[in-house]
Amino acid sequence: MGSTKLTELLQIKYPIIQAPMFLVSNVAMVKAAMETGIAGCIPALNYRTLDELRQAIRELKAAKPEGGSFGFNLIVNKSNIKYKDQLDVLCQEGCDFIITSLGSPQETIEKAHVAGIKVFCDVTDLKFAKKVEDLGADAAIAVNNEAGGHRGNLSPEELIKLLKSNLSIPVISAGGVGCKADIDKMLSYGAEGVSVGSPFIASEEANVTDEYKQACVDYGAEDIVMTERISGTPCTVINTPYVQKIGTKATWIENLLNKNRKLKKWVKMVRFSIGMKATEKAAKKATYKTVWVAGPSIEHTKAVLPVKDIVAKLIS
Repeated sequence: MGSTKLTELLQIKYPIIQAPMFLVSNVAMVKAAMETGIAGCIPALNYRTLDELRQAIRELKAAKPEGGSFGFNLIVNKSNIKYKDQLDVLCQEGCDFIITSLGSPQETIEKAHVAGIKVFCDVTDLKFAKKVEDLGADAAIAVNNEAGGHRGNLSPEELIKLLKSNLSIPVISAGGVGCKADIDKMLSYGAEGVSVGSPFIASEEANVTDEYKQACVDYGAEDIVMTERISGTPCTVINTPYVQKIGTKATWIENLLNKNRKLKKWVKMVRFSIGMKATEKAAKKATYKTVWVAGPSIEHTKAVLPVKDIVAKLIS
């Protein structure tokens, strides 16, 4: 696992990004990740206020070691009404990189580059990957069909090879990595690095319930299902008894409203807000209504460990 374009871009030792996970990622996790020589990333939406986001950036800058790198994830579509203010704070305070999701990254790329911040963009197909390359993205994060949360439709091999052969910017693979053999496989397909999320849910530093962490230990790849009941967009979750009870398909009224062009945007915003609040309750408070987001790579999670030990398993 030598030098790659990702290690060169972020000046890190290993071509791994600790992926941004809603409600899971935090400063403690990223600090620990940077100490091991990988990059760490946090969703900006994990902070309720801009002041909290600003404080997190300053804390990470103060703790950043040589060979470490940190960034933040921005939801760049209209469902995130905080997006523009969050982008301004990131550009004012500074970070190493921004990962964009669910929308056009044009404004983010333009402003971030002025501030000296690199921008990586989540993509699930070649069409959007070409668009972000044309906009000036520094790398494409290839979200495949083994990713946790909102995932793509193509297999890791298919997506990486497709993007690698058609893009001039680096391709970073997201999804399906739970051990070093998985990383080696993604690099062999042509990826310049990997974004790894689900294995870090069951970390000592993660600020989620012990029940959520233990679920990642107790359940495996076969227990991951797709649901439309969280954000309106298909999302992978652990198939708990509660998920089985409520089902994984959108209700008839949600489908009806989504077909109305005038109402679709507002329905999606409301659905997103309700879903995120439900996910937050499950992550932060033990409840029978458990909707735990995770990907099939929890198959390799056998115990709750500190971040440094999880990274050690990924690189050795």
